[in-house]
Amino acid sequence: QVHLVESGGGLVQAGGSLRLSCAASGTIFSGNTMAWYRQAPGKQRGLVAAITSGGNINVVDSVKGRFTISRDNAKNTVYLQMNSLKPEDTAVYYCRYSVLGYEYWGQGAQVTVSS
Repeated sequence: QVHLVESGGGLVQAGGSLRLSCAASGTIFSGNTMAWYRQAPGKQRGLVAAITSGGNINVVDSVKGRFTISRDNAKNTVYLQMNSLKPEDTAVYYCRYSVLGYEYWGQGAQVTVSS
């Protein structure tokens, strides 16, 4: 079992920055992938960025150059640094941990960007 706790969401003006954190606890296996997804009202949940324990990164085009994903394996924590935020980035951001066919989700962090 893996428990994920997210933090760092909030309200920010367009052009501002926020940093999300997601700490994993429980039975953590090496070779895992941690990722950030987001879901805006009325839309499906979609991938924002992912990073493996080996450091391989995937970032969707809509946030490339603005968002940076990183992780601290010693702390089992993944981060999402979000810069130059836009109103269309408003969503609930979810952390996901996956390994060996299992997946776990965090409770979600609201990010609201005002214009």
